[in-house]
Amino acid sequence: MRAKTLFVIIVTVLVTIILMKNMDEVNFWIFGVRTVPKLAVLGTMFFIGAIVGFLIGRPKRRSHLPEHQENPVTGGTSQPLDDPDRDYIS
Repeated sequence: MRAKTLFVIIVTVLVTIILMKNMDEVNFWIFGVRTVPKLAVLGTMFFIGAIVGFLIGRPKRRSHLPEHQENPVTGGTSQPLDDPDRDYIS
Protein backbone atom coordinates (compact mmCIF):
# COMPACT_ATOMS: atom_id res chain seq x y z
CA MET A 1 0.00 0.00 0.00
CA ARG A 2 1.34 3.44 -0.89
CA ALA A 3 2.09 6.01 1.78
CA LYS A 4 -0.43 8.50 0.39
CA THR A 5 -3.24 5.93 0.48
CA LEU A 6 -2.36 4.94 4.04
CA PHE A 7 -2.29 8.60 5.10
CA VAL A 8 -5.74 9.25 3.59
CA ILE A 9 -7.20 6.19 5.36
CA ILE A 10 -5.74 7.22 8.74
CA VAL A 11 -6.96 10.82 8.40
CA THR A 12 -10.45 9.63 7.37
CA VAL A 13 -10.70 7.31 10.38
CA LEU A 14 -9.49 10.03 12.78
CA VAL A 15 -11.92 12.61 11.37
CA THR A 16 -14.80 10.13 11.66
CA ILE A 17 -13.94 9.34 15.30
CA ILE A 18 -13.61 13.03 16.21
CA LEU A 19 -16.89 13.94 14.52
CA MET A 20 -18.81 11.09 16.17
CA LYS A 21 -17.52 12.05 19.65
CA ASN A 22 -18.69 15.67 19.23
CA MET A 23 -22.41 15.34 18.62
CA ASP A 24 -23.66 17.84 21.25
CA GLU A 25 -25.17 21.24 20.43
CA VAL A 26 -23.22 24.50 20.80
CA ASN A 27 -24.00 28.18 20.44
CA PHE A 28 -22.25 29.40 17.32
CA TRP A 29 -22.16 32.89 15.90
CA ILE A 30 -23.13 32.91 12.21
CA PHE A 31 -24.33 36.51 11.77
CA GLY A 32 -26.29 35.98 14.96
CA VAL A 33 -26.13 33.38 17.72
CA ARG A 34 -27.46 30.03 16.54
CA THR A 35 -27.56 26.62 18.20
CA VAL A 36 -25.94 24.09 15.86
CA PRO A 37 -24.43 20.64 16.36
CA LYS A 38 -20.66 20.53 16.80
CA LEU A 39 -20.69 17.81 14.15
CA ALA A 40 -21.88 20.31 11.53
CA VAL A 41 -19.32 22.96 12.52
CA LEU A 42 -16.37 20.56 12.63
CA GLY A 43 -17.42 18.78 9.42
CA THR A 44 -17.86 22.03 7.53
CA MET A 45 -14.49 23.37 8.67
CA PHE A 46 -12.77 20.09 7.74
CA PHE A 47 -14.20 20.09 4.21
CA ILE A 48 -13.38 23.76 3.67
CA GLY A 49 -9.81 23.04 4.80
CA ALA A 50 -9.58 20.00 2.51
CA ILE A 51 -10.76 22.00 -0.51
CA VAL A 52 -8.35 24.88 0.21
CA GLY A 53 -5.49 22.41 0.76
CA PHE A 54 -6.25 20.70 -2.55
CA LEU A 55 -6.35 24.00 -4.44
CA ILE A 56 -3.07 25.20 -2.91
CA GLY A 57 -1.29 21.87 -3.28
CA ARG A 58 -2.10 21.02 -6.88
CA PRO A 59 0.67 21.39 -9.46
CA LYS A 60 0.82 24.57 -11.48
CA ARG A 61 0.03 24.52 -15.18
CA ARG A 62 3.04 24.88 -17.43
CA SER A 63 2.87 27.04 -20.49
CA HIS A 64 4.11 25.78 -23.85
CA LEU A 65 7.78 26.63 -24.34
CA PRO A 66 8.68 28.21 -27.68
CA GLU A 67 10.94 26.23 -30.01
CA HIS A 68 13.53 29.01 -30.23
CA GLN A 69 14.49 30.33 -26.81
CA GLU A 70 16.46 33.47 -26.20
CA ASN A 71 20.03 32.86 -25.03
CA PRO A 72 20.59 34.89 -21.83
CA VAL A 73 24.37 35.17 -22.42
CA THR A 74 24.41 36.41 -26.01
CA GLY A 75 20.90 37.88 -26.14
CA GLY A 76 20.17 36.02 -29.40
CA THR A 77 18.04 33.02 -30.14
CA SER A 78 19.42 29.52 -29.95
CA GLN A 79 18.77 27.32 -32.98
CA PRO A 80 18.60 23.54 -32.85
CA LEU A 81 21.84 21.83 -33.88
CA ASP A 82 22.30 20.75 -37.48
CA ASP A 83 23.68 17.31 -38.35
CA PRO A 84 27.21 18.62 -39.12
CA ASP A 85 27.25 20.46 -35.78
CA ARG A 86 26.24 17.29 -33.92
CA ASP A 87 29.02 15.35 -35.70
CA TYR A 88 31.59 18.00 -34.75
CA ILE A 89 30.55 17.97 -31.07
CA SER A 90 30.66 14.18 -30.80
